[in-house]
Amino acid sequence: MSAAATTASERFAAIAQRFAAGEAAGICSVCSAHPLVIEAALRHGLAHGTDVLIEATCNQVNQDGGYTGMTPADFRRFVEGIAADLGFPLDRLVLGGDHLGPNPWKALPADEAMRKAEIMIEAFTEAGFTKLHLDTSMGCAGEPAALADEVVAERAARLAARAEGAARGESSPLPVYVVGTEVPVPGGAFEALDHLQITTPDAARRTIEVHREAFAKAGLSEAFGRAVGAVVQPGVEFGNAELVVYEPDKARTLSASLQDLPGFVFEAHSTDYQPAVALRALVRDGFAILKVGPWLTFALREALYGLSAIADILVPAKGEETLPETMERVMLAAPGNWLKYYPGDESEQRLQRHYSFSDRIRYYWPEPEAKAAVERLLERLGDRALPLPLVSQHLGQLYPLVEAGEVEPRPRALLLASVTRVLDIYAEAIRP
Repeated sequence: MSAAATTASERFAAIAQRFAAGEAAGICSVCSAHPLVIEAALRHGLAHGTDVLIEATCNQVNQDGGYTGMTPADFRRFVEGIAADLGFPLDRLVLGGDHLGPNPWKALPADEAMRKAEIMIEAFTEAGFTKLHLDTSMGCAGEPAALADEVVAERAARLAARAEGAARGESSPLPVYVVGTEVPVPGGAFEALDHLQITTPDAARRTIEVHREAFAKAGLSEAFGRAVGAVVQPGVEFGNAELVVYEPDKARTLSASLQDLPGFVFEAHSTDYQPAVALRALVRDGFAILKVGPWLTFALREALYGLSAIADILVPAKGEETLPETMERVMLAAPGNWLKYYPGDESEQRLQRHYSFSDRIRYYWPEPEAKAAVERLLERLGDRALPLPLVSQHLGQLYPLVEAGEVEPRPRALLLASVTRVLDIYAEAIRP
């Protein structure tokens, strides 16, 4: 584990060094707990001989199980199990924790929420997660929604102290840190996007400096030497049916501020659905860590629904729910993960439940009924080669790959290919 830790630190340091030298290079952060997404990411890394960074948010994975039911150690075993099945080398796998802080417990008083956050970050570190995004920006019970920078930094340093203590053993490597949180809380934006504010250069510099000071005050200057990035808002976001595309001219001064921040790059969240040219421009401008999550499960859902339509033609199952019908029923029975995010009347909400860019349907794939419905669908289709006209009709985005012989027209291969198509866009953007 110690060799992997050194490698992880060197990997991120090298990205900053390349940017400082005028070279565009970055890394894609896969933020998903779906086994097919993780499999696609690891297969992609194998095919291209690249590292794979997979991150879990504080809401997905924590000591209480999160919404996946997994602790950090569980998540690591889960990912490494898939890696073992594929023969993916573990020294090329980097695990990260995203938005690590009190967010899952922010309804509690700050001291209590922070104690839980300390336990969480300790668990992430002990499980071998080597990239930790410290996010203590949210107010807890009785506090304002936005906290003073000094309070945020002091709480971040408090978490880093626990991570450092947990990593001093031989089995847990020293982590690298990302600070700042000029993005929506985990789960994504759900308000209008017309007031999106790009981070100012002064705000970016202040975020790093106030954290540097807080770490120093806590006796953690050496740990802050492993801080590799700051989360900023470069002007990218998506909503249910909206997309704010990166405009380099608007972020030019923010990008230029990296000249004053040696050893740092920026981390860009919510880069999902950005055009390839925009992703490439982000990396060129120093937004070198590109987070992607909903786009991957959105692509998986597209393929699953396409296969469902094909199954209804090839092997109709009279009287049985289609996959979309099952998912509709499952989501209506437990609306907590979509209701406040999807405004509008009944028909608008139905549309968003299935097709929103926010892809909050991703929270429901682990449900037993949803998993069983997917398994039934794949059993109905078997491993047959699907007719090309049906692939063209219902999986049109994959048809050129099938036609070119790059993807077999078989159900599981098509599911993986739908996710891989997105990963290919990121791979091209981050390539030096």
